[in-house]
Amino acid sequence: MSIRLIISLSLILSASLKLGAQSYPPKISSDSVYTYKSVEGHDLKIWVFNSTITSKKNASAPAMLFFFGGGWHSGSPTQFVKYCERLSVRGMVGIVADYRVKSRHGVQAKTCVEDALDALRYITENATTLGIDPMRIGVGGASSGGHLAASLGTIHASDPAAPKVMALFNPTTVLAPIADDLSDAPSGEFEKMNARYQAKEEHLRALIGLEPVELSPFHHVASNSPPTIIFHGTNDKTVPYESAKLFASQLKKNGVFVDLKTYEGAGHRFFNREPYFSQTAGELDAFLLGLGWLE
Repeated sequence: MSIRLIISLSLILSASLKLGAQSYPPKISSDSVYTYKSVEGHDLKIWVFNSTITSKKNASAPAMLFFFGGGWHSGSPTQFVKYCERLSVRGMVGIVADYRVKSRHGVQAKTCVEDALDALRYITENATTLGIDPMRIGVGGASSGGHLAASLGTIHASDPAAPKVMALFNPTTVLAPIADDLSDAPSGEFEKMNARYQAKEEHLRALIGLEPVELSPFHHVASNSPPTIIFHGTNDKTVPYESAKLFASQLKKNGVFVDLKTYEGAGHRFFNREPYFSQTAGELDAFLLGLGWLE
């Protein structure tokens, strides 16, 4: 059986360099801020946007927790503030989380996932204080942050705090070769990507801290993965659009609802600017409304 791979290792360099210049620690104007984890002298925080429910007694609103992108190397929680502000005025709680990255903390991707899981667990355990329904907590993220969110809904889908929804923006979901019987791709489409993987395999392993397949959401999709919406541009040179198609197909094969929103000609991180922000935010609203999460 031949093996093909769909992965862009330029994620490591391109995304991290573009986001690396953002200021840190971030200055975020939210309704409240909490430290969800203190580790090795670092206080990792979440910023909570819940202005519309704080006045409601015994509030129990659905929530979305977002993780920023940056190649597991850099980035800022400010990336999803606008999405959180929008959700908070519609009766939901929006949350952005900080997590350790290579440039600031010298960690590997496996540690980023550990922090993401701890943030989700903290929110679940403190749901009453935050005015959140612990059974309606979703996760979202972009690029490597999308990888963290996707990991929580696949690799950690059996965790008691596992997310009930995933919203993924240009997510990194495939980190290891895909066998022919798992791929719907035309023959010969990914030879160049496979060659790049073979050349960079050791580097990727060092970046992740595990065997790549262990941290590859695609390879851990199961029937208990949550309903998912994916936003991806066809001109993404960092995370190939084809990877989103493969991930969506794998979810469908396992009986999981998935809605892949394709943006023709759009590149990486397209959703952070207009007109794409309004379009993706509106589609996220509709997705959450269909689940009964949004007013």
